[in-house]
Amino acid sequence: MMPVVRRPTRTWLLPTLAGYQRAWITPDVVSGLAAGAVVVPQAMAYATIANLPVQVGLYTCIVPMLVYAFLGGSRSMSVSTTSTIATLTATTLVSAGVAAGAEDALGSLMALTLLVGVILLLARLLRLGSLVENISGATVLGLKIGVGATVAAGQLPKLLGETVNFSGHGLIRSLTAVGAALDSVHWPTVGLSVASILTLFLLQRFVPQIPSTLIVVLGGILLVALTGFKESGVDLIAPVPSGLPVLALPDFSAVGALVPGALAIAIMAFLESAAVARSTRRPEEPTIDADQELFATGAANVFGAFFTAMPAAGGFSQSAVNQNAGAKTQLSTLVTVVLAILIALFLGPVLSLLPQATLAAVVFVAVVGLIDVPELVRWARFSRVDFWIALTVAVVGLTAGLLAAVAVGVVVTLLLVLRELNKPAVSAGERRGDALEVRLGSGLYTANIRPNTTAVEELVGTYAGMKTVVLDLHRLEATSITVIDGLMDLDRQLSSKGVELHLAALPPKATAVAQGFPWFEKLQARNRVHPSVAAGLGAVAASSD
Repeated sequence: MMPVVRRPTRTWLLPTLAGYQRAWITPDVVSGLAAGAVVVPQAMAYATIANLPVQVGLYTCIVPMLVYAFLGGSRSMSVSTTSTIATLTATTLVSAGVAAGAEDALGSLMALTLLVGVILLLARLLRLGSLVENISGATVLGLKIGVGATVAAGQLPKLLGETVNFSGHGLIRSLTAVGAALDSVHWPTVGLSVASILTLFLLQRFVPQIPSTLIVVLGGILLVALTGFKESGVDLIAPVPSGLPVLALPDFSAVGALVPGALAIAIMAFLESAAVARSTRRPEEPTIDADQELFATGAANVFGAFFTAMPAAGGFSQSAVNQNAGAKTQLSTLVTVVLAILIALFLGPVLSLLPQATLAAVVFVAVVGLIDVPELVRWARFSRVDFWIALTVAVVGLTAGLLAAVAVGVVVTLLLVLRELNKPAVSAGERRGDALEVRLGSGLYTANIRPNTTAVEELVGTYAGMKTVVLDLHRLEATSITVIDGLMDLDRQLSSKGVELHLAALPPKATAVAQGFPWFEKLQARNRVHPSVAAGLGAVAASSD
């Protein structure tokens, strides 16, 4: 008797802590602190992309992270906001007419984060994880190029000490506004910006194990605290209140205008999270379940929305730090959450000494890395289609806006998927006398039935004297009226050429639908429907003897 192989069961709560070992505690704690040194100042900086208070970024390191740690399947992924998500958030709020810094901005942000979470949970309910992952890498590359250039331009006023701020309005308007305000450049701010950017680049290039973001942020705070640099006119961030995020209700007054942006953010949040989860997974760790990641990321956003968090997703930089420091489970994320809570409770007055230019430098360096021109050139050499998709999405993002770029990328990807699915994959199988088996390389549905039936006719036409075709339909798990109509038309076309059509291996669900058609009942009555191809070829051979 063959042994029964049982599939490993997945626990839905704290799945990464299943089978936890005591030896993992130290690497989890160390990696959690290391990731916190990166993600906390980075999230605060990303909040400024959307012209939101820096504490919103800090809050995004608490509730969404906590929820993902309890539900997520990746052992080392760190979930907070990312540069792409923050930029789409800024664009969405601006498009919805929500003024940055206004009293209703946080209420609308909460509504946006809640919408993103609900969309992700609906996608999980409909099991759309694998479908969303079909969005091509070219689309993501083009969008990131658009994000990088747009956000970098949006940070120029803060880096130059100008009074104008066009963050979230797109590349062209941002550059135009910067050029018009060149007479307001503040040179001490420019000096701080240059020093911060150079420090970030040099540390990341030569000493990558040191948290460069934390070093630059601490340097900016100490510069203000220990010198008279503030009196030179350098702008500081808005005062950061001490304390934890409080439970609040979203403002749904602009919810209709937020929906398109929420869809775009939800798509990118899942794509980024799935990509990070897979790239940081070690070979010995469980496989990443796309639907589980949809659920965990969706729940993280839903709960985070009620505590003034930005839309959240898995971030590459902090997750890489987490993994490289030896994270074994999501306990490392819980350590990062504790660190963020301590900062929120006790370091608000210290954070309030941070120059705006320092945070702008952190954002600038982070997003410049998204403009991956060498990758675009590589695709131009090896895949012209992917190159043009990436370039088109990037150009749309830089001219018409990032939300339009996401829409274009999704539509182009779906068109390419449909084009591939609609390519007929018909081949000849076994031949017995004047009977031929015809195999279909894919299932039949409304959009590809005509190309496939045409291909069958053309294939049969290449075999002289063929009288019977046994069509293998084992891939037809489900069917529709259009598909049945297409098979009926194929039967008529072959019959006009003296060829009889037989159907074989039709699955039960498709058979149940087909039996409602008189044409199919006639085929059954004439013994032209068979349980397998072999049975069909055998029946044809027996009838001709």
